[in-house]
Amino acid sequence: MSSLKIKDLPREARPRERLQKYGATALSDAELLALLIRTGTKAESALVLAQRVLKGDGGKAGLEFVAEASLEELSKVKGIGLAKAVQIKAAVELGRRISSCFKDCDIVISSPVDVKKLLMEEMRYLDKEYFKIIMLNVKNRVISVENISIGSLNSSIVHPREVFKPAIKRSSAAVILVHNHPSGDTTPSREDIEITRRLVEAGKILGIEVLDHIIFGNSDYLSFKEKRIL
Repeated sequence: MSSLKIKDLPREARPRERLQKYGATALSDAELLALLIRTGTKAESALVLAQRVLKGDGGKAGLEFVAEASLEELSKVKGIGLAKAVQIKAAVELGRRISSCFKDCDIVISSPVDVKKLLMEEMRYLDKEYFKIIMLNVKNRVISVENISIGSLNSSIVHPREVFKPAIKRSSAAVILVHNHPSGDTTPSREDIEITRRLVEAGKILGIEVLDHIIFGNSDYLSFKEKRIL
């Protein structure tokens, strides 16, 4: 069964033909990955090879593994090699860049769900903690999104001066704090809470309101405002 090539499948079952007929959203993760891989091996079709890639390395699996795996890790999958690993990583990065480009669109933030739509796909699989601010005008329209720090949050790297400097420069009326937890657990740490309260107080002095602090995990988020922490 595994030696069956994609060209041996009925036309209506082939990933390329299915995409042409039904659109990319109709394809499974394995089918989309198979289109990137293009060719399988003598023993496996590209589709079977894609299914095997999605099994991961025992720790992570599925799209999470594909998004986070290094070139070396992907290359170790039998049948992938460096060339196919490069193609996969290029596609992952392109997807991230497409997602992040929407930050420049005319976006209004009215709820934590809007923040999720804006940044979650970009931040959910990061292997380090990234702390960002979303800068808003008086109508809660996004002015810009700024990286403040990379690494575990602490008061030395997330200092009010560093957080509010770009907000002042862009004449922001308000900001939303955002960071990710690579562990996938969105529960705020004591330091997360302390830093947030410190920044809220600093914002009051500067006249820039801190509207919320959002923590992203792998598949969900936590809003300080919704949880009444803020």
